Amino acid sequence: MIPVDPTIESIESSVRSYSRKFPVVFTTGKGPLMLDEDGREYLDFFCGSGALNYGHNPASQKQALLDYIEADGLTHGLDLFTDAKRTFLHRFRQVVLDPRGLSHRVQSCGPTGTNAVEAALKLARKATGRRTVVSFHGGFHGVSEGSLSVTGNRALRQSSGTGPHATVFLPYPDGPAGSFDSLDLLERMIDDPYSGSEIPAAVIVETVQSDGGIYCAPAGWLRKLRELTARHGIVLICDDIFAGCGRTGDFFSFEEAGITPDLITLSKSISGYGLPLSLLLISPELDVWEPGEHSGTFRGNQLAFVTAAAALDHWTDPGFLAHLRVVQERLAAFADTVYLQTGLVVRGRGLVLGVDTGDAAYAERIQRRCLEDGLVIERCGREDEVMRVLPALTIGTEDLDRGLDLLLRSLHEEARHAVHAD
Repeated sequence: MIPVDPTIESIESSVRSYSRKFPVVFTTGKGPLMLDEDGREYLDFFCGSGALNYGHNPASQKQALLDYIEADGLTHGLDLFTDAKRTFLHRFRQVVLDPRGLSHRVQSCGPTGTNAVEAALKLARKATGRRTVVSFHGGFHGVSEGSLSVTGNRALRQSSGTGPHATVFLPYPDGPAGSFDSLDLLERMIDDPYSGSEIPAAVIVETVQSDGGIYCAPAGWLRKLRELTARHGIVLICDDIFAGCGRTGDFFSFEEAGITPDLITLSKSISGYGLPLSLLLISPELDVWEPGEHSGTFRGNQLAFVTAAAALDHWTDPGFLAHLRVVQERLAAFADTVYLQTGLVVRGRGLVLGVDTGDAAYAERIQRRCLEDGLVIERCGREDEVMRVLPALTIGTEDLDRGLDLLLRSLHEEARHAVHAD
């Protein structure tokens, strides 16, 4: 393994995390590949934790960005009217909203996903006049104070001294302990005047939990959740920061269920190029903000608007859409192969898989071996025991198969290593 510059080790805060798992100095990236400072090539199944759905430096977005910078386009615009924002909003409505019959308004919230979650929670409480928010075991929604209050990870909340302020946590429909009828429990809490629970302002949900270990909410469960929240006047927030922008095969992860959330948070791959951008999509009747009531200095990333508009061209390209189906089929076949050859449970949907090793130390060895073999792959789950397979949506089939073969080989080799160690 290439030694990391000691200057970095001595100056950078100990809060860093990913660099501890991938102790390599990366320099360039193109498509599904990254190179380190010695020119060694790595396949990227990490993809910026979901921020690089279209891979590194996609050509059309790169050219749009270069043209904009060369023309001295604004790089900072707050929420001023700018041509970059207008172009993006027009294209977003044309490609994403109108074809899906969505009338949501678009709020640019700040540089990262937690800003969109904060805005969603604040707006739901303002619109309903209620405080309680329902969230789910295993959910992750950010690490600022408001978003931490609806994040299930107890250790993350304790590290900041943040409690679950006005939050009720319910079991997700699937998890390490098995399935659970959480909607029946929620209905009883709401209907029983002696339950001690108030009618919530909102329910916030990820259709695919990444941090929790790649657990997926069934489409029927999501439809029941939508019906329940609508019947009781509860705002339904879909946190599509990880699972949106094509990760499940559709642009929005909730499309498969045929539902329309009241509020939708987007970030990570919405800019397409890995530039900071987060959005809150708001049903018109809930857009009750007063001017400037929720603001931020970097809520209008002009460069991100430029690349985001260019990225949407993928979603009008029949070749890209057909390729998504091919990648999904290959991942599904790989999941079957892993189960048949190793007995490990594989969960996932669309273009994300979670290989549940059941053991954090085993998963860590697999991750280390993959890196040595030239594959960057992250772990997730309660104890980091799940290998998260997250290739770029645009990855070629040859690179995809090569990366999957590397992972399968690591699973076998580390399993043999564990047997011999015993």
